[in-house]
Amino acid sequence: MGKLAGKTAIITGASKGIGEGIARVFAKYGARLVLAARGEKVLEFAEELKKTGCEAIGVQADVSNPDSVRQLVNTAVKTFGKIDILVNNAGVCVLEDFLAEGEKNRDYHIDINIKGVWNVTKAVAPEMIKNGGGKIVVMSSVTGDMVADPGEAAYAMTKAALVGFTKAMARELASNHINVNAICPGYVRTPLVEGMAVQSCPEDPESVIQGIAAGVPLQRLARPEEIGELAAFLSCEESSYITGTQIVIDGGSTLPETCTMGV
Repeated sequence: MGKLAGKTAIITGASKGIGEGIARVFAKYGARLVLAARGEKVLEFAEELKKTGCEAIGVQADVSNPDSVRQLVNTAVKTFGKIDILVNNAGVCVLEDFLAEGEKNRDYHIDINIKGVWNVTKAVAPEMIKNGGGKIVVMSSVTGDMVADPGEAAYAMTKAALVGFTKAMARELASNHINVNAICPGYVRTPLVEGMAVQSCPEDPESVIQGIAAGVPLQRLARPEEIGELAAFLSCEESSYITGTQIVIDGGSTLPETCTMGV
């Protein structure tokens, strides 16, 4: 039996990148999965996992829309009877120079990265309380709370806000036996990071990826499944006395005092 056997988990942003990695790890540990994302790919991914023996459903949902979120939660409860784990992973990042940045891009980040986490947590928490407790994992970032690069103002602002939200929820929901923790990844090889590389250098995005890796003490980007293993730990019984924390998983990228790549 896996350490998440018998547990029902909602994972947002589950169709690719870190969300996909988390889903694959949770499936390995026996969780029943409710995979949520805006596009149809999440439905195909759920079917793929079901072929491996995992109990999984895919739900197209927009976390920025409270009505869509309520439908997601209702579907989860109707299908599996309860919700034990929530992984708030859905997020966006669009690089844009602050002085040129308009309200549309700012609000896009706020709607998904902040309001989305707020909406899903608000809908799921009452179900966890009914069930006697649960685990909530919030996907923040080292960006915003610890570091930042040019063009990341909207992203950094919203990811830093999630650390504060995590601490507030951990304190507020503790009496209901709900643990709330944040994961702060560094660079992970995902479509999101690859898209940022294209924005930075359309002619040779791979050089951006390799430049990032050269500046990480462990000399590489993380795999999505490595983030999934941390999320699984924060969602199982072994982490029952951990709440209100932000755990960095960045290969040491926030350690160097200099910004010289590869040194």
